[in-house]
Amino acid sequence: MMNPDQPKDWALISAPSLADFEAMANVAFAALPDDFRALTGDISFRIADFPDDDVIEDMELESEFDILGLFQGIGIAHDSDVAETGRLPNMIWLYRRPILDYWAEHEETLGTIVSHVLIHEIGHHFGLSDEDMEELEDAAD
Repeated sequence: MMNPDQPKDWALISAPSLADFEAMANVAFAALPDDFRALTGDISFRIADFPDDDVIEDMELESEFDILGLFQGIGIAHDSDVAETGRLPNMIWLYRRPILDYWAEHEETLGTIVSHVLIHEIGHHFGLSDEDMEELEDAAD
């Protein structure tokens, strides 16, 4: 909420950039407990405005706004100790425009949303389904 004693010059404020989102993701990841972060292993974060056409088609999305983030790779639960050649690194994608759209429609801070999406996608890295995470979130509430 804006402090009325510190007016903002709205003409100078722009939407957070891809680099801003990357910084928010790094801050959210750094705020996670050390032992939890250690379990994620070698995972990288990528930021894009929207998912690419292959993701939209593979996930049968109606719109590029229907997804906030995506885990791509082999989750810990499905990983093996055998090195595979040609295997891409595990990645978590955050999609800036859908996240901004979600932010505009909800009463959460942008940092909270980015953190939630990041944690949700890390859950997929651990092999949890959307349903598993919903049950965990419901149990925590």
